[in-house]
Order: sequence, then C-alpha cells, then structure tokens
Amino acid sequence: MDVTLKVWRQDGPEAPGRFETYEATDISDHMSFLEMCDIVNEKLVERGIEPFSIDSDCREGICGMCGIMINGHPHGDQLGTATCQLHMRKFSDGDEIVLEPWKATGFPVIRDLVVDRSSFDRIIEAGGYITVPTGSAPDANMVPVPKAVADVAFDAAACIGCGACVAACPNSAAQLFTSAKLAQLNMVPQGQPERYDRVVAMVDTMEEFFGSCTNHGECEAACPKSITIDFIAMMNKDYIKAKFKNRRLLGQKA
Repeated sequence: MDVTLKVWRQDGPEAPGRFETYEATDISDHMSFLEMCDIVNEKLVERGIEPFSIDSDCREGICGMCGIMINGHPHGDQLGTATCQLHMRKFSDGDEIVLEPWKATGFPVIRDLVVDRSSFDRIIEAGGYITVPTGSAPDANMVPVPKAVADVAFDAAACIGCGACVAACPNSAAQLFTSAKLAQLNMVPQGQPERYDRVVAMVDTMEEFFGSCTNHGECEAACPKSITIDFIAMMNKDYIKAKFKNRRLLGQKA
C-alpha cells in the first residue's frame, strides 16, 4: 500500500505552521497507524530531514497521548478508537491522509503534532482527589457500592484524557473530560465529602482554559472510549446544587 501524508509542521508555539507532504510506500495493511508514521520518520532521518513530532506512549489505547486529527477527525473516523489503535487496513492504496494537531487555545502546539495538555492537569489538580481518614478508616473494598453505581463510575473512569472531545467541539469545550473525571469520584461513597467543592473547583478551573458547551454532541462521537454526554448533565446538576449550597452557607456565616 502507498499513501501520501500531508503533515502539519510547526517549530514551536509561536512559530508559523505549514503542511509538508511525505510519501509512505510499501506499507502493510496490518501495520498500526503509528507504525506507519515511524517508518516514514525513519526514512526522513535517512534523508537528513527532521522527522515530524508525534506523541505516543502505551500504544494500547490507555494513556491518551497519541491524539491527533486525521483527515479532520480526532483519532480518525473510526468510532471508539484511539490513534494508536487505528490500523492501515482502514485506508486504501493511494489515499491522501492529512495529519494535524488538536487545535484549541487550551492546547497550545509544542511542536508539529504534539500539543500541551497540561490544562487538563490543572483541572484534575483542582479537585480530582478524595479525603481518606487515616487510622480507623476501612479498606476501600469494605465500603458497599451498588453495582449499577459502580458500573457508571467505571464508565466515567474509562476517560483517558486524550483531548479528542476538545478537538471535536466547535467551542473547544472540555465539559466531557471534566464531567467524566468528576463522575468517577462523585458516584461512589468515598467521593462524597468533597463532592460539591470538587465540582465548583474543577468547573471553574476548566473555564479558565476552554469554551462553553452548547450541546453539539461532537465530543461523544469523537471520544475513543465512547464516554456519554450524560455525564455533562450530571456535572451541571451538581454545579447548580453546589452554588446554591455555598450561597446558603455564606448567608449563614454573614
């Protein structure tokens, strides 16, 4: 299989970007997409050309590092699939494949196809933890959690923080990511003590970097783990409750 790559090249956050065209020849359809990129980069190095930067780590659809736009779709147009899980058999001989980084203000380009997703880290730092009393605190598996609740929390925890939801959203909103990270804690007993402080802290931090949700639903379609937008509704409900609760507490203190 022979394909043509149009790759976004950018030397740094402030540098101008441009597309460059590379040929990928004799590619096996059994290869993963990232293996194909590795081969193209190896050939560029042999020719004395700087290889294009692309992020990856586990290559098993777990870490979320590999996210790029492929032909205008986050991770490509195969649903429920991260870039590292995409295989060349999904393409045809002679195809032209356009590779771009996530394009959102909250994800500044570091180099080529690599973006800075530390804004997601700031959201997690704002409230992605629980308080566990020491001493007489029971083991976590001793706290009963209804199976239905545990299943929903596990679905939320499947989020790998790749940023495809932001890349797909016309507003560059991060509500799907934030709501998933909230739900995995807010659904279980261990997450209740900070529940309302958590939702306010994480949502307020999110709004520093990303746009607002207007219910397009593109985030759910682009998510490689098929996270549902139901979690956004749950987050909004908790955020409203938290604001009323905090206002009432402030009124009592006054």
